[in-house]
Amino acid sequence: MAGSVSTYDVAVIGLGAMGAAALYQLAKRGVRAIGIDRFAPPHDRGSTHGETRITRQAIGEGEVYVPLALRSHEIWRELEAETGERLLTQNGCLIIGSEALRAEGSVRVDFLARTLRAAQQYGIPHEVLDAAEIRRRFPQFKAHEGEIGYLEPGGGYLNPERCVAAQLARARALGATVRTGTAVVSIAQGGHGVRIATDHGEIEAGQAVVSAGSWAPALLGPPFDKLLAPTRQVMHWFPVQEDLASAWVGSPVFIWAHGSGASDFFYGFPSLPGSGTVKTAGEQYDETADPDRFERRVGPDEPRAMRDKHLAGRLEGLRPDAAKSITCLYTVTPDSNFLIDRHPDHDRILVVSPCSGHGFKHSAAIGEAVAQLMTTGGSAVDLSPFSLSRFVSVNAA
Repeated sequence: MAGSVSTYDVAVIGLGAMGAAALYQLAKRGVRAIGIDRFAPPHDRGSTHGETRITRQAIGEGEVYVPLALRSHEIWRELEAETGERLLTQNGCLIIGSEALRAEGSVRVDFLARTLRAAQQYGIPHEVLDAAEIRRRFPQFKAHEGEIGYLEPGGGYLNPERCVAAQLARARALGATVRTGTAVVSIAQGGHGVRIATDHGEIEAGQAVVSAGSWAPALLGPPFDKLLAPTRQVMHWFPVQEDLASAWVGSPVFIWAHGSGASDFFYGFPSLPGSGTVKTAGEQYDETADPDRFERRVGPDEPRAMRDKHLAGRLEGLRPDAAKSITCLYTVTPDSNFLIDRHPDHDRILVVSPCSGHGFKHSAAIGEAVAQLMTTGGSAVDLSPFSLSRFVSVNAA
């Protein structure tokens, strides 16, 4: 086999949220496709793990995301019917904050107000609750006077590991090749296709999708190595006290913005059946991380900081010490919005969604849009807001 080269119509590099969805949708269309990953998805080395990811339909990061969220919900249900897996739980989503609060940064400026506008624009069922009503309905949330809640019954959570596994299983069943434990060393366009060098030989494809998450900057080089910043994130599981156990089991997912700083924000989930814990996390963007060398161990000071900065005075019925904490990676763009576009120098290479920590809920529809781009040159959902061109000034700098 020395010197032999495998050939495909499309190669998908990275099989996390976006890559698994893209490979499944390509296989569904009869495309001769291969998916490549350096690990064995679903795994805990990147951005797609940790039992749960929030999903919602009215998107406070911007109305442009709503069609992706709505279509993704449809695809998750289709996948559930095909596989028998439970992927999407619609237990409601509660967003707590102040309409008057203007957060720093870009993606969450006017987050609550933008969520309300998106719900009204798309006719998404919701309620607006004052602080007293939040406390009455949900005794686990100690909303402060002046805060309000946006409650969306259609929101909830996804199981990321099951979603990735289901899509990869369907992709294989539909004829796709999945090659795991294989690191891509380089990717280059030439002639009528793309040549991919891996640590297990070379692959040729007509087109390539790079959905490698935090490994994308190093693989792609300029300009992406300056635009995409991997960051270390930490998730914590706090034990539930018996007096509010039923409230936490029946809880909606929640997002709470309690200040104007970029890190004055946290989110969490209900207590999953049999777990006795509640998963919650903030976000950290102060330092970039090398995906192969960052600190995976979570120090004892980190769950304490989570409790003191976010949970204290807001969440009731949780014990003070975390039962478990793990890390994951976000890959962040300068404006914290997605990046989905052709490589500026190689039109057969599509770079897909370094998604700045808010991408999983949209991944099923992005996978479908990628498959449409690969096969027809266009997509049903408008992807132009996520183009590389918005960073021209950044590139020039």
